[in-house]
Amino acid sequence: MPAKSKAQQKAAGAALAAKRGDVKKSELKGASKEMVDSMSEKELHDLASTRRKGKPEHVDKD
Repeated sequence: MPAKSKAQQKAAGAALAAKRGDVKKSELKGASKEMVDSMSEKELHDLASTRRKGKPEHVDKD
């Protein structure tokens, strides 16, 4: 599942770092804090590894 925006990709990267133990979970904010608990490491890796070129910074919630 590719990320739909740069912000989503960045949040997934932060959550992945926390899940791997590189960053403390308490240092996370917003979406990345929720992603750590609700997604597997593979799902986070897939989102975080999405190419940013051509992606909008944010996507409207619909």
